[in-house]
Amino acid sequence: MSLALGAAAAYLVGAVPIGFLIARAFGIGDISSHGSGTIGATNVLRAAGKLPAILTLIGDVVKGALAVWLGAQIAGGDVAGGPMAAVAAVVGNCWSIFLRFRGGKGVATGLGAMLMLLGPLVILPSALVFLVVVASTRYVSLGSLLGAVGIPVVALALGRPVVAVMAAAAVALLIVGRHHQNITRLLDGTENRVGRRASAS
Repeated sequence: MSLALGAAAAYLVGAVPIGFLIARAFGIGDISSHGSGTIGATNVLRAAGKLPAILTLIGDVVKGALAVWLGAQIAGGDVAGGPMAAVAAVVGNCWSIFLRFRGGKGVATGLGAMLMLLGPLVILPSALVFLVVVASTRYVSLGSLLGAVGIPVVALALGRPVVAVMAAAAVALLIVGRHHQNITRLLDGTENRVGRRASAS
């Protein structure tokens, strides 16, 4: 029961629509009616500018980390508490109960969750990949995809617990799934680059 309660709490924390709230605070209104229709930092950047996007990014990372910590605390000593909370937090971000099961793409929330679950040593290689890819191509989606997929690989290589590696893999699959339209545009050569306003991302 405590494991389920921990996952539920992590979902609710992950479901807090940071980008939606920040966009409204900056006078944008419903961010889901702009650009890609998601509530993540990239869409906020295009619709509202750098400061709201930075605040959204920080807020999503923090809520991901908080969700894992809270879920693990509620689950007590159950080794699956943190991993389940990490997955639940990303599900909450992607399908928020507060936005009628709409949401973001799970990248920043997943980053915070993985930082809390696996530690910075596991995250650092993927963060570097993300930065290099985005700096060289200006495709945030490509950097996010490669970074997300890299985390479970590094976690496995560094000998992290199997249940944590499985959670990282599940989060990566969720992020890849949420980027299906971006993947199609990347393959077609029509994906939007960061720094340009666009109708979808």
